[in-house]
Amino acid sequence: MSANDSRRLAWAYLSSVVSGACAPLNDLIASVGVEEAARAVREWDLPPALVRRTEARRHIDTAERDLEAVARIGGRLVTPDDDEWPAWRMVGFGGIDTRRQPEGAAPLALWVRGSGSIVESTERAIAVVGTRAPSDYGNYVATELVSELAAQGWTIVSGAAFGIDAAAHRAALAVEGSTIAVLACGIQQHYPRAHERLLEEIAARGLVVSEYPPGTTPAKHRFLARNRLIAALSDAVVVVEAGWRSGARNTAKWARALGRPALAVPGSVLTATSTGCHQMVRDGEATLVTSAREIIDEAGPLRLPVRGSDDAAARDTDGLAGDQLLVYEALPAVGSREPRELSEVSGVAIDGVRGVLPLLELAGFVGSDDTGWYRRRRA
Repeated sequence: MSANDSRRLAWAYLSSVVSGACAPLNDLIASVGVEEAARAVREWDLPPALVRRTEARRHIDTAERDLEAVARIGGRLVTPDDDEWPAWRMVGFGGIDTRRQPEGAAPLALWVRGSGSIVESTERAIAVVGTRAPSDYGNYVATELVSELAAQGWTIVSGAAFGIDAAAHRAALAVEGSTIAVLACGIQQHYPRAHERLLEEIAARGLVVSEYPPGTTPAKHRFLARNRLIAALSDAVVVVEAGWRSGARNTAKWARALGRPALAVPGSVLTATSTGCHQMVRDGEATLVTSAREIIDEAGPLRLPVRGSDDAAARDTDGLAGDQLLVYEALPAVGSREPRELSEVSGVAIDGVRGVLPLLELAGFVGSDDTGWYRRRRA
């Protein structure tokens, strides 16, 4: 067995043992490597934080069988060892306090079905989510927005559920665009069952993704955890229709925590299917959008503006928007600030601040040291 095969088996084994987000295991792998972490789990040579999390399944090793099962359906396991691993998309998880939000840990690995690369497919990606019981208006708006976005080269990410999710996937496929379905179960399952044909088409022309190993069945907590991956793989989350307690609002919450824009489409004040969207806008949790152009304006990549001789007034920060701009402007011209103080000054929730700062750092806008975060001078 090659070293690569041994490491992949270790990733598959650990994915099955924890079956979802597990910050202590991520930390252990970062500290000792995946193969040593797998040995420690098998032998229960673990820090206290991992003992309870692994005790139920550590004796079950289905790694080889799981890898063979997904290979038979054209799937694969993508890990942080692989070039295909969407490392840039995972940066935002570093800003989430997993002691308070344990479900906010980065995924251990991703089980993927489809021939495309995750990295390439998510270079320009927008999540479109919403209620499972949309109105005719909601279906129409989702279809129109997605058709234009997909035609312009944006990958559409959603959860393959009934309603707005399905409308978004179908609209992207209809214009021969790219789409990604993120599941709350194993990728070999068709859930919901009525979407078997849709999921097969997505796998043939896009990607079906899950952090859960083969054989994992859907569960309520897995849908909520799945929502953070929908947000992470996207440049922005658009909620087309959402009721007061819609899971789509949970996806928008994860978008904000990960430093992505949360966007909401307005509807009639007389329909219950738009109350969630209206409340998010009213509470400042989402930006109102009504067209593909407005969505693209909000979701545009974090970049510096192009300057020309006739654009002397342009500023570096013209490339920032939303929480990114609020957090940057909360930094002092001289000196530094801690995330908690930045949250108080900017008005951005602490999770949002922690999600935005790594993105600003990678773009060269900010740096950090023992005193906190500070602005970087740009040429």
